[in-house]
Amino acid sequence: MPRTVMLVPLSVRVGITSVSLGIIRALERNGVGVTFFKPVTEPPAADGGIERSTEILRKASDLEILDSFSPQYAESKISNGKLPDLLEEILARYREGTKSADVVIVEGVLPDTDSQFANQLNYEIAKTLDAEVVMVVCPYRDSTQQLRERLEFAKAIFGGDRSSQVVGCIINKVGAPTEMPDAPGADITGVFTQPTRPRSQLDILSLYGKSPLRIVGCIPWNADLLSPRAVDLARHFNAEVISRGELENRRLHSITFCSRSLSNMVYRFEPGAMLVTSGDRTDVIVAACLAAMNGVKIGCLLLTGGYYPEPMVRKLCTPALETGLPVILVQDNTWQTAMRLQNFNTRTPTDDRDRIDRVQDFIAGHLDHHWVQSLSVESARPKRLSPPAFRYHLTELARQANKRIVLPEGDEPRTIRAALICSERGIAQPVLLGDPTDIHRVAEQQGIHLGDKIQIRDPEEIRERYVEPMVKLRKKKGLTEVVAREQLQDNVVLGTMMLAEGEVDGLVSGAVHTTANTIRPALQLIKTAPDTRLVSSVFFMLLPEQVLVYGDCAINPDPDAEELAAIAIQSADSAQAFGIEPRVAMISYSTGSSGTGTDVEKVRQATRIAKELRPDLVIDGPLQYDAAIMENVAEKKAPDSPVAGRATVFIFPDLNTGNTTYKAVQRSAELVSIGPMLQGLRKPVNDLSRGALVDDIVYTIALTAIQAGL
Repeated sequence: MPRTVMLVPLSVRVGITSVSLGIIRALERNGVGVTFFKPVTEPPAADGGIERSTEILRKASDLEILDSFSPQYAESKISNGKLPDLLEEILARYREGTKSADVVIVEGVLPDTDSQFANQLNYEIAKTLDAEVVMVVCPYRDSTQQLRERLEFAKAIFGGDRSSQVVGCIINKVGAPTEMPDAPGADITGVFTQPTRPRSQLDILSLYGKSPLRIVGCIPWNADLLSPRAVDLARHFNAEVISRGELENRRLHSITFCSRSLSNMVYRFEPGAMLVTSGDRTDVIVAACLAAMNGVKIGCLLLTGGYYPEPMVRKLCTPALETGLPVILVQDNTWQTAMRLQNFNTRTPTDDRDRIDRVQDFIAGHLDHHWVQSLSVESARPKRLSPPAFRYHLTELARQANKRIVLPEGDEPRTIRAALICSERGIAQPVLLGDPTDIHRVAEQQGIHLGDKIQIRDPEEIRERYVEPMVKLRKKKGLTEVVAREQLQDNVVLGTMMLAEGEVDGLVSGAVHTTANTIRPALQLIKTAPDTRLVSSVFFMLLPEQVLVYGDCAINPDPDAEELAAIAIQSADSAQAFGIEPRVAMISYSTGSSGTGTDVEKVRQATRIAKELRPDLVIDGPLQYDAAIMENVAEKKAPDSPVAGRATVFIFPDLNTGNTTYKAVQRSAELVSIGPMLQGLRKPVNDLSRGALVDDIVYTIALTAIQAGL
């Protein structure tokens, strides 16, 4: 039976959805199989909103979420004296849907004037499911003593000190502004800003000494997590989109009502600002467009009064609109728009994946690590490294390695943002190659400030010092100083020389360069590691339930048996290094001895060589893909195989098969893959897809840092 943790909210607006999401992320990071269950939903919100936790998890995760009972159904059962029947139905649904889980997170009903049965129902559900209860509370305006009394009263409902069912509490929104109005989004002047009067640190620390329950999470208020997208405001106002631009992606950090003269407002034209102005204020519109053309990513321009910009003005502003500036129009005047803004709810939309991820990571980072780990103690099931666990594992190992990684595409916007993230999170010490003026300009256009957090090296100042070492490295190939100096004009070559000279520990490139541009200098200047005959690659495939390793899908077109064995050993070692237990499947069109032919014989011979070279590894082949990954197929085709049905590392017989398979799986299943990660080089160099997202670059930098520390 799985361990069951029930989160019981003590009041409305405690952020129960965020807390549920954060605990699930923390458990996934630890490789714990988790399921979520909301037994009874709340009544529909006044604005027509749906039940938050279940809907968000269904859209943002691959968890199988159990269906909930409606509040009307539950109230009917309770009012008719059929509470036991309701509890039996809840238990039946719970048992049917949680058989394969290690931990089940159960979210209780919010106590509300419309849900008078909430406290009683939460108590009865917790008893029925034999759940460990964690209270979720928000300090609001309470003093520390008042908060303690609230927790003591809630604990008493569940049996007080006589009961061991209540195991702790999570205090959310610590330090939230005490002056915040009750209506969601009512504080239009500061709804996206940090509080002006936060709870003191001494007051927060005193919670730990005065709480009658163990505090398993103390989550500070973070206004950045409230930042909505421009599209969220557009939906709220039912606005007409004049220019879509980056409406779905730009986040709003401030709101400015442009009612004054331009000279008294222009300082508010900053990244993430929502500018609200009457549609006939041509001066404001043009000024906003000028700011956009100068690289300022204004969050959104909202025009009021139903006034469309004049055709000549729109034509004049076309270059600005092409930068992605969203422009929307409402029929209300500016005063009416301000009033409607008071009803805007800052809750996380169910389709905002980026914000959901940030909320999950933030909450998970403020939970008691020992408590989270303890939740899996009683589980006997073998753990699989889930994608969140793998990404978390990557960043932790990279922090421990603490390596310097050079990024030759130093003025590329995604690369700059990724470098800053890596620096701030301690993943690596990034070194950007490029003109410092250009790099800072690109950073400012994205609304970020590098300061002295990132080391920037100007190629013009350092290029000459690598001419002689490069000639020395390529002397046998006839390289001259003239040619070396010319090749060093390429920042990838320059970065590779910095790596060869030991000034950095790894290199990541490819956001704007081809794979050949990244790999060729490494093969020429870094060369292979000692006792290594070839360079190969692996992809980390982030399946919904676990991470698999695919090799080689990027480098070697048609390896022979010895080379294929070397790829298998390299890939197994890479899997082990990144926390994945290697069970290596040598993939072919035939399983075992059922097939014949030169291709299958090559795989059979490679398997034999790999086993002889590394008897410590679990390797088997040839195996068909379905036999390697599916237990029911493995039972029929390879019942005695130690790998079949349980493989974590898949070695493909040639590049054609490997590359096709990885792309087919990635695109068909819409999953994330990290790689290719190169294996066999003397020092780590890794390539990016030219369509790489910022997170892709961050995790590739982490991979490279870990490789450098091995």
